Parts: sequence; C-alpha cells; structure tokens
Amino acid sequence: MRQATPVATAAGLVAGYALDALLGDPRRYHPVAGFGRAAGALERRIYRPDRLAGTAFTALAVGAPVLLGVAATVATRRRPVARAALVAAGTWTVLGGRTLRHEATVMGRALRAGDLPAARQRLGHLCGRDPSVLDEPELARATVESLAENTSDAVVAPLLWGAVAGLPGLLGYRAANTLDAMVGHRSPRYARFGTPAARLDDLLNLVPARLTGLLTIAVAPTAHGDRERALHVWRRDRNDHPSPNAGQCEAAMAGALGVRLGGRNVYFGRSEVRPFLGDGPRPEARHLKRAARISGAVGLAALGLAAAYPLTLGRLAGALGRQALHRNVSGRVVPGRAVVADRVVAGRVVLGRAVAGPVVLGRAVAGAPAPGRTILGRGGVGGGGAGTAGLGSHR
Repeated sequence: MRQATPVATAAGLVAGYALDALLGDPRRYHPVAGFGRAAGALERRIYRPDRLAGTAFTALAVGAPVLLGVAATVATRRRPVARAALVAAGTWTVLGGRTLRHEATVMGRALRAGDLPAARQRLGHLCGRDPSVLDEPELARATVESLAENTSDAVVAPLLWGAVAGLPGLLGYRAANTLDAMVGHRSPRYARFGTPAARLDDLLNLVPARLTGLLTIAVAPTAHGDRERALHVWRRDRNDHPSPNAGQCEAAMAGALGVRLGGRNVYFGRSEVRPFLGDGPRPEARHLKRAARISGAVGLAALGLAAAYPLTLGRLAGALGRQALHRNVSGRVVPGRAVVADRVVAGRVVLGRAVAGPVVLGRAVAGAPAPGRTILGRGGVGGGGAGTAGLGSHR
C-alpha cells in the first residue's frame, strides 16, 4: 500500500494535466472562482489597513484549503484509486496552461489583423495593465511577459507543489497565488494588508520560477530559439526585475525569443518603469505563437519532473524520514511511558499499547530491568530474569 501512494500521486498529476490540456478551465462553477468569492467575503469581514489583519486573512484563507487537502489525503490513504482521482481533479482545477496559451493565440490573431480595440480588450484576461494607450509592440510585450510569468504561476509551480505535497500542496499553492492576485498588489488599500499574501506567494514561487527559467532555456529550440543566447540573457538580466521571481521567467523568455522586454508599465492610476530584459527588437504579433509553444513545452517538461518525483526522490526522502524516526524512537529512553507487547516474534517483542511508567526501548536487554525502569512483554520478560525487548515494525 505504501508503494501505491507515490504511483497514485504521479498518475493523478498526469491525468490532471491531460484534462487541462484537453478541456481547459471549467467554464462554469470554477472552484478557484468560488474560492475567490469566499476569500473576498472573508476580507470584507476582517479587513484593517495593517499587516496583522493581513496575516490573519492569509492564514485563514490558505489554511482552509490545505486542511481540506489533508483531510482528503488521510481519507484516501488506503485507497490509491480514489487518491489518484482526487489529485487529478485538484490538478485540473489549479492548472491554467491551456487557457494561458489560448489567450496568447487570441491576442496574436487580433494583432495580426490590426484590430487594436479587440487586442486591448483582451489584455485584461492576462494582466492588470491599462491597455487604452498601448500600441501593437506594447500589447505584444505585455502578452509575452504575462505568458512567461504565468507559465510558472499557473503550470510549473502547481505541478511542483503537487509532486512534493500532494493534494494539500496543490490547493494551498493555488490559494496563496489567488490571494496575491487579489490583495498582493501595491495600492492604497492593500499596501500593508496585502503584504503577507504577497510574501507568501513570493516564497512559494522561489524554486518554481527558477525551474521555469531553466526549462525555458532547455526547450528554446522547440520555437527556433537559441539556447545559448537564452542562457546568457537569463544569467545577465534575471535579477534586474523588481520581483524576486518574475525576472527569472521573463529574462529566459526574452533570450529564447531574441526580443527585449521591460520598460514602462501603466496600470490604472499608477505606472512603473522596469529595467530592460534581453536584446533585440520589441516583441511583435509573430512572437506570440513562439512564446506559446515554449510555454507548452515547459509545461510538459515540468510534468515529467513532477510525475517522476514521487516515484524517485519523494520515495527516497520518505524512506529516509521513516528510518530516522525509527532510529529516534528505538534508541531513546521515553520517560513516563511503558510498552505492553502483544506478542513475541522471533525473539522480539512486537509493539502494542502504551501504559504509564518509564521504559527502555530499543535493542535487546539481558538481565534484570534497569533501576527505576520496566521492560514489559507477555511471555517475553520476567520479573528479574533474562528478557528481550525491542520494537517491531513501528512504521
């Protein structure tokens, strides 16, 4: 049964990715949208313009999905098929790869047709910039930057956290990322209240964003990109971005496409000037198809790593953890508790229930019990004669 759990997790990740690739986001009753409405209602009840209230809000809004995932994981610990189905459903729910690529395709079609009003209207599906004054290169740049960053946020990071932490990781990551989109931006209302959510999202994306950058470099040739140039730009420009994570993805994408990203971003009511990332011309409509292809290839590569982790490194880490726990328990004196063995098998006392009183646990103990301690076992240990005490399979 222990061997079936990693297989169930890996199978669920693959099945959930396939569902996203085939169906995309659910059109109605999307669970993430429902979570957003619930989080909005919670915010209205506990909002105060300080970080303490923001911390409470983040803990409650992220903790609830994590606990739900833990409960589902415990309930299916002996049901690998049910575990795989739940992980598949959770993965499909939190991924957004197909939708992301679709939006880039629609934007590219509008720009190639010269339909700037349609392209400006569509930009709101990808980012929060004010599109009213953006021309074709700026609309294309915004799309490429959003595609690069969201390949990490909506594909690589969920798969990674699902591989490492199963269903709780999937749900917890998506909750944190959704809160960042809701309250994590710099505005008068959320300048302090939204800081905890933004910091949690930054922390959870530290590894996924860097993995996304490296995978973008690796798959650059799939879109006629130069892997060496992508690596050069990534190493040179990745830390110039004000975000600790977005620059990792955007710099690699800029190098893979041979374009220059960054510059002045206009939001509703404010603007930011960001350093340039990459060399070459500004993006055009023709670059969006290549960017979408890179995003898809990165997603497939991340899926391969995520599915392999529970079967390899995850299983090894679990085995090492169980061995360390076994050594820690079997080699220590645990004050205040004694073990009453249920039976003796091959000279070893098999662990049973615990009763009050000190006990020596671990290797065989010959002779009388240690002063002040008791070794108990049915038929295995006498009052002052020789006895054998030990732990059986505690895992």
